[in-house]
This record gives sequence, C-alpha cells and structure tokens, in this order.
Amino acid sequence: MRVAVAGATGNIGALTAAALERDGHHVVRVSRSLGVDLTTGEGLDAALAGVEAVVDATNCTSADRDEAVAYFGAATRNLLAVEERAGVRHHVLLSIAGLDRVEGNAHYAGKREQERLVAEGRVPWTIVPATQFHDFAAMVTSWTEHDGVATVAPLLIQPIAPEDVADVLAEIATGTPQGRHPDVAGPDPQDLVDMARRTNDARGRTVRLVPTWSSLFGPEMAGDVLLPREGARIAPTTFDEWLAKQR
Repeated sequence: MRVAVAGATGNIGALTAAALERDGHHVVRVSRSLGVDLTTGEGLDAALAGVEAVVDATNCTSADRDEAVAYFGAATRNLLAVEERAGVRHHVLLSIAGLDRVEGNAHYAGKREQERLVAEGRVPWTIVPATQFHDFAAMVTSWTEHDGVATVAPLLIQPIAPEDVADVLAEIATGTPQGRHPDVAGPDPQDLVDMARRTNDARGRTVRLVPTWSSLFGPEMAGDVLLPREGARIAPTTFDEWLAKQR
C-alpha cells in the first residue's frame, strides 16, 4: 500500500514509517521540514496523490488552549479535505486514552477537537487512543527541571513503548477502518515519579524530584483517569524492558 504518515519526523511518526516500510509498504513522509505545511495545506495535494491511507501522528507543544485547538483543528481540516479529494480510504488518528476525562489540559483540548473533526468527517477513519509512552517521565522532568530540581505530578499511568504504538498504527493503517479502536496500553501501571527516578538512574542523571500537583498536571488527572479502559489492547513491552535499553 501507499501510506502517508503525517508528523513523520517526530518520534512516533518516524517509527510508524519504519514499521510500514519493514512490512513492504510505500511510505510518503509528511512534515513541515519536508515541504508540507498542514496548517496552510501547502504541498499537501501533491503529497497525498495516490495515497490509500493516512496516519496522523502530528503533535503540538503549545501550552495555550486556544493555540492547541487552532493548530490541531487547522491541520486536521486540511488533511481531511485533501484526503477526500485524493480518494484516501482510511484516516488513522493517534489519540490519547482518557481524553474525555481531562478538561483543564490545553493539549487534551486540541486532541478532542482533532477527534471530533475526524469522527464527523467523510473519510473512513480509525481513532487509536494510546496511553503515555515509556519516555513520558523523562520528558516531564526535562520540562520542569531547574537547577537540578524537577517537579513531577504523582500520576498513575500505564505506559507503552513507542515502538509498540508504531506497530499498532502500521497494522491498523493497512487494514479496514474500525471507528474508535480500544485503548492501547503497556502491560503494567506505573507511578510517574517512580518512573522519573528510575529513568534518571538508568541514564546516569542526578535530579531531585519534587512530587506535586501544582506544576504541569493537576489533581483532575489523579486516580485512574489516565489508565486504559476495560477491553484495552495490551502491548508486549514492559517499562522494565524499555528501561534496560536506557542504561
């Protein structure tokens, strides 16, 4: 198949493109750095010519709610419009498990807008809600670290290996549209503070961690809010297995 991957230069996008090529498919990489701007639509018609499926693994790092909603909204509208003109048969969106249970987060608001547009659009679709990735704790630490101290919310998550997410996306993209796919998660629940500590230890980094709900994530994310729902698809790679590769 000829499959386009939007956000192809990002972590998940690059892994998904590699997984598709490993299985013998032709991949069209879509990203701004490769000459395609999803927010304006520039270069998108040419990129999607002859494409049968599109995987959307784009991301937005803005912490402003309006900016996140605007970015995801514009990119998704442009993708769907060009896909319809090009005769694309399957739009696969990577989303977040528990998206509907968190109101105050700007990124989640943008992803909800993205899901709404896909579900209401005319291109057949599959939405794949995944839990946070195994490197999420390290990312949070990097965002909040200052002078060797980082604030980390004591979130309960069930992290998944990025490579496992990519394998699922590649598999789904080359199949038939499914609508909303079950949550995709790793094998075991983890505490984010403990994940951060163990990741830093494995990488030889010394960071003092301060557990708090007053930093990036608030108590609306406490408890089982971010855990996968019943019937989730459980990916094979454990956090310990991923961690062993960080040493």
